[in-house]
Amino acid sequence: MGVTMSELIADLRAETAELTAMIESLDPAGWELPTPAEGWAVRDQISHLAWFDDAATGAAADPGGFRAARDALLARGDGAVHELVLASRGLTPRQVLEWFGAARARMTEALAGLDAKDRLPWYGPDMSAASFVTARLMETWAHGQDIADALGIVRVPTVRLRHVATLGVRAMPYGFAMRGLPIPAGPVRVELTLPGGTVWAAGPIGVPDVVRGPALDFCLLVTQRCHRDDTALEVTGETADAWMEVAQAFAGPPGKGRAPGHAPALAG
Repeated sequence: MGVTMSELIADLRAETAELTAMIESLDPAGWELPTPAEGWAVRDQISHLAWFDDAATGAAADPGGFRAARDALLARGDGAVHELVLASRGLTPRQVLEWFGAARARMTEALAGLDAKDRLPWYGPDMSAASFVTARLMETWAHGQDIADALGIVRVPTVRLRHVATLGVRAMPYGFAMRGLPIPAGPVRVELTLPGGTVWAAGPIGVPDVVRGPALDFCLLVTQRCHRDDTALEVTGETADAWMEVAQAFAGPPGKGRAPGHAPALAG
């Protein structure tokens, strides 16, 4: 991945701090504002993160116990995640904020004690500890985008987007598999411009399939926080084109995505 566990943990903490700064001073009405995720308010985005932070701590501390709890949750069907959100609606905003802070601290401490190559179970395939931290950072950033959109905040992109991009590229086969589609055999070259102008790249040079453009656009697309039509991505080749239609960097069933014209982060 090109980064150490300590760097990943530091970036996870920085992403957490940015999210916390958006919500810690919200009044009760602000916690109830609807986000672009259908049926979810700001409070639901945070309770969702807190619940899965606790699950992540369990995955690190007790993999066998986590697998049993995971299988039980998955057996409840696609609506299980929303049911968890509904179960948290009796909490006050202050309780949700305190839960998130405590759960995030527990999880970060547990993950910081792992070796980058340690294997952890999750709701998709097992992952290395480094990829696991990257996934929690991606979730924080993506749900933070939902909250920013709800609050009318345009966040300043950071080089932490490279972690989201890394996960998005590595999850390419997953997007096809979750839709029952054949996984393409050919590679795709990805070239993205990070904030500050640095180019981040993945995949072999010289292949016919290429995705090129701003890192923010790519990250919003692979987390399904924007519609492809709203991005400035240049996509060449059939495999790359098919990938951009099904890309998802998160575990679980495919989401509905976003309709065109609903990407405040790209409006400027």
